[in-house]
Amino acid sequence: MSPSSPGLLAEMLIEPARLLQLELREWDLLVRQSRSADLLARIGTLLDKRGLLDRVPAGPRAALTAAMVVATAQQDEVWREVAHLSRALQSLAVPMVLLKGAAYLVANLPAALGRTCADVDVLVPRDRLAEVESALMLAGWATTHHCEYDQRYYRTWMHELPPLQHTRRQTVVDVHHAILPTTARLKPESSRLLAAAQTVKGLPGVQVLASADMVLHCMTHLFYNDDLSHGLRDLSDLDLLLRGFSATVPGFWGQLLARAKELNLVRPLYYGLHQADRVLRTPVPEASRETSQHFAPIWPLSSALDFVWARALRPRHPSTAGPLRALSGFALYVRAHWLRMPPALLARHLLIKATARRR
Repeated sequence: MSPSSPGLLAEMLIEPARLLQLELREWDLLVRQSRSADLLARIGTLLDKRGLLDRVPAGPRAALTAAMVVATAQQDEVWREVAHLSRALQSLAVPMVLLKGAAYLVANLPAALGRTCADVDVLVPRDRLAEVESALMLAGWATTHHCEYDQRYYRTWMHELPPLQHTRRQTVVDVHHAILPTTARLKPESSRLLAAAQTVKGLPGVQVLASADMVLHCMTHLFYNDDLSHGLRDLSDLDLLLRGFSATVPGFWGQLLARAKELNLVRPLYYGLHQADRVLRTPVPEASRETSQHFAPIWPLSSALDFVWARALRPRHPSTAGPLRALSGFALYVRAHWLRMPPALLARHLLIKATARRR
């Protein structure tokens, strides 16, 4: 494989043992690509679990080991922060459902392997949002985004509060009441997600989404997001979730399809299965693949999206840069906003933000 290949990192995620065949110049590129994609610790952890890390040349092994140390420190911080959040909300008797990286970690899922976490995401009932925010502020968290418009933007139209940062620890928590903005075209009912959430053993008051819901949230977050800086990492999360649940949850694939229909998330289901299979060769059963094809967008939109996703999911590194990647990222940025906000509101929002940047 050419060291300049944009698929180098994806190929190594598919089969980590092939890393042992790389030359030093290829290792150099892989380390830099992996770091830019926030996947360096995952590569190291996958090798370590297979007993192969000691066979990596000294230079790249040092980089992998350092990244693993950082990831472990971040995960330790997440554990501490979850404990702080649990204590802060204990008196409310409100369900606190962890999302994304924190959920993978506390549920001991394969997607937690080498997973870095910059913040903690939680889902709570919308009618308890004010109580939750008050309790967290009393426990030391303070709101961010102090611009009046930004506060209104989050609280009126988005699916979460403005990020809350602890005044002493500087840690950040994102409090969600839904997995998509209230203005989005897709509106999965949060009450259904909360009702099916599962309690984490040994962590009273802490829950995670049910297996199918966790996968659908991962798909929705990736393919309806305007920020693709961690796109390949999120696709790797999805790959590990699908592989793990298909091996441990009886009837998982049937549950996933049924839940996608129930939550009106069949289009994200198609995108998730299609791109995971295409990029990371995730073993999707033929029946599930064929069924999901019924939810694909019409041609030529489906082909156009394949074209832009193929480029946008590459590592954000100069070796994969180019006008087509930049154009693809911009196209998906516009698409995400188009799907999340009605045209008039979107035009007003973009105008306000553009004016603020010029100032």
